[in-house]
Amino acid sequence: MRDTLRGVEWQRTVNGALAGAAASALWAAQQPLDKRLFRSDYDDLELLGKLVARDSSWPLAGLALHVQNGILFGAAYSQLRPFIPGPPTTRGVIAALTEHVATWPLARLADRYHPARGDLPALSGNRRAFAQAVWRHALFGAVLGELERRLNPADEYEPPEVPVSSNGHGNIEQAAVGAA
Repeated sequence: MRDTLRGVEWQRTVNGALAGAAASALWAAQQPLDKRLFRSDYDDLELLGKLVARDSSWPLAGLALHVQNGILFGAAYSQLRPFIPGPPTTRGVIAALTEHVATWPLARLADRYHPARGDLPALSGNRRAFAQAVWRHALFGAVLGELERRLNPADEYEPPEVPVSSNGHGNIEQAAVGAA
């Protein structure tokens, strides 16, 4: 019998959380490089860490919050993955970039209300920071998608793939009869 509660497969969720933790740790580890590449001081660990700590402990606090976010995103992604079109890596990138585009407008709130706003670069209207965040989310999504695929291989409980043509409209005959 599967270990589920109201349709949530717990092992799949735990494996997705592990994939999210690893992907967010990689994101954090590569940040110093992308800060130089994009010539932007935008730092997610600083943004998160200085929400809760203004002393020298903010990097650790920021890393903890960042990995926590990766865990939560990975857990949710593991349940939604079967419904996102495309190969695993693409699915992860789609999910991560969707989250990025949906939440980036909150940068205005950070610029205005963050407790350490004077120490942080302005994000709203900052094209370098936006591009940097696109890169970070794409990297996170690619790593998440591949790790989650390896930890949670497709099984008989997943809904079937709906055939989709290259133009994105699919094949109604195959979708209607379930033919492959």
